[in-house]
Amino acid sequence: MTQPAAGEPFWLTAFLDYPASEFDAGVGFWRAATGYGLSTPRGEAGEFATLVPPSGDDYLRVQRLGDGPTGLHLDVHVAEPWTAAEKAEAAGAELVSESPHGFFVLRSPAGFPFCLTTLQAGAVPPPVSWPAGHRSRVSRLCLDVPHRRYAAEVTFFQQVLGGRWIQAPDPETALRPAGAGAIDIRLQPAELARSVTSHLHVVTDDLGAEVARLTALGARPRAARPGKTILEAPGGTALCVVALEAGELA
Repeated sequence: MTQPAAGEPFWLTAFLDYPASEFDAGVGFWRAATGYGLSTPRGEAGEFATLVPPSGDDYLRVQRLGDGPTGLHLDVHVAEPWTAAEKAEAAGAELVSESPHGFFVLRSPAGFPFCLTTLQAGAVPPPVSWPAGHRSRVSRLCLDVPHRRYAAEVTFFQQVLGGRWIQAPDPETALRPAGAGAIDIRLQPAELARSVTSHLHVVTDDLGAEVARLTALGARPRAARPGKTILEAPGGTALCVVALEAGELA
């Protein structure tokens, strides 16, 4: 895997954020869906925890919110969060708060929340093999951006995250491959959306078997399209189950 250039993030972590009423159901589902363990709760109110893979470093975490809807945010791991926060603000981010623990909470120009932190990680967990004989792994965070704000949001994240980006005209998408990290970042325009929404992609080498497994865990099918199935997970998060693409499940 290629290493990030100086100043670029060296790791990305996806946070699943749940209101208290949905937290247990949401966390229980994702533990079973990934096959990962759960760390000891941390934070002033025990509101944070980590989904711990059997091997490799973690890249999925959970947060119990005081209020607000279920959602996702991104932790961007950088060498110098302060410098990265200044760069993000210059690119158009809104600084929401600065933690005494050394991380910064920001929003993108279109309103997607992310944090800048410097916690160390670097070993990508392998896909999990399931009893039915197939494998899967959460591999992507996808942002659905209101169409009128899409181009500016792509430019913003290209500046903040750096790395290699792939632009596709049909369907219109911007993809930042994971590189040395554990998750890709994908932005796509949403014609009717008024605000940014986000969801995770689960990549598998057997679409039917993985959809059946996740449905048995409580996910509800929403739509089937060529090469992928859209589900709604307990706790209110959407997810896409995507058929294997070359190299994504290595």
